[in-house]
Amino acid sequence: MFGCSQLNRVSRTRSEVGRRPSRSATGRRVPRHSPPMMRTAPALPERRGFILGARTTVIPCGPFSIIVRRMVSWFRRKKPDAAAPAPSAERPASDAPSGIDAQDTGSDATALASDAPPAAAAAAPGRQGWRERLRGSLFARSFGGVFSGNPRLDDALLDEIETSLLTADVGVTASTAIVEDLRKRMKAREFSDAAALLGALRADLIDMLRPVAVPLRFPADVKPFVLLTVGVNGVGKTTTIGKLARRYRDEGRSLMLAAGDTFRAAAVAQLQAWGARHQVPVIAQGQNADAASVAYDALQAAQARGVEVLIADTAGRLHTQQGLMAELGKIRRVLAKLDPAAPHEVLLVVDGTTGQNAVSQLRQFHAAVGVTGLVVTKLDGTAKGGVVFALAREFGIPIRYAGIGEQPEDLREFDPVAFVDALLPPRESFGNGNA
Repeated sequence: MFGCSQLNRVSRTRSEVGRRPSRSATGRRVPRHSPPMMRTAPALPERRGFILGARTTVIPCGPFSIIVRRMVSWFRRKKPDAAAPAPSAERPASDAPSGIDAQDTGSDATALASDAPPAAAAAAPGRQGWRERLRGSLFARSFGGVFSGNPRLDDALLDEIETSLLTADVGVTASTAIVEDLRKRMKAREFSDAAALLGALRADLIDMLRPVAVPLRFPADVKPFVLLTVGVNGVGKTTTIGKLARRYRDEGRSLMLAAGDTFRAAAVAQLQAWGARHQVPVIAQGQNADAASVAYDALQAAQARGVEVLIADTAGRLHTQQGLMAELGKIRRVLAKLDPAAPHEVLLVVDGTTGQNAVSQLRQFHAAVGVTGLVVTKLDGTAKGGVVFALAREFGIPIRYAGIGEQPEDLREFDPVAFVDALLPPRESFGNGNA
């Protein structure tokens, strides 16, 4: 067998038998050379030189001329032609304190993290900035696909419009009414093209929202004007109060805040941070205190100091918990002991990403404390936005404010024309522009 050992034949079945050195799994291989990182550099010749008058050993590290050229080029770098412009004094700074609990703020909490946001981040006042803020919503994206290109005026287009309305949480009742009205007018040949149909859809949506676009006004004979904020967990009540404090302070009104959210951790500290930022006094009793007693003490202090507006915060609560909803009724009864008309405004804060669940929330809160106004937050981003139409059609309660961004100035008075124009494709996208 040419000198082969019989033990090598059974090496695959019997371990450690007949295996040759340096080829078995247990054999120790010796590398031919050391790894690169372990190699030693060749010894450099020593040069004798003088450094600072002392005769020492000099190890050359490179040609001296190269080092000199690099140093000269570094000092000869071209300077910028003009210095960077200083930040403008009119640029709004973020009015958000640090250390905010994200549970109650949601996406608005980012406004509290930076003290100097870029000037382009904040939407411009008025109707400008609505389209930039709401173009990422599902409502805007779905209708952008429906009217892209040159759609034909037929039942298929109306079906796509109805599907987009339902997907954006406009609601079955409102969507059906809008589509049926468009169908009758299309059969009567009122529309010459898709641009005319889009114009009619825009008019119907604006007419649905116009009755509820009622700004909040403060009667001159009511002082203090008590504003109670309610809502479920995480919709942004405390952040909305901070933005309202900024708005009312800029209007020159004297106001006071009541830290009635004594359940959520750090909620009292969050509202106190907002008050310190805007130089607004905050009445608080600490964690786990009775929210009704906090509101009572705050109203007493506001009456004694002659404050114009008192904004009272409450803890977030699920609208399905009857015991928690009864606590809101207690707050209302306690405030009525000092002022029978208090609270003068009950603002329900609704998350724009909630969907049709917002309808149930409004129904339960309205039955408990009598909601008189709405604040729809977090409409920027991926919010559907169609729930605004459902709330307006079913309840008719005024929509006071809309949150379309993270900065305090992005809490706007609700504008139905700007809101609808931001959700629908621009009329300039059609060639004839007859929308």
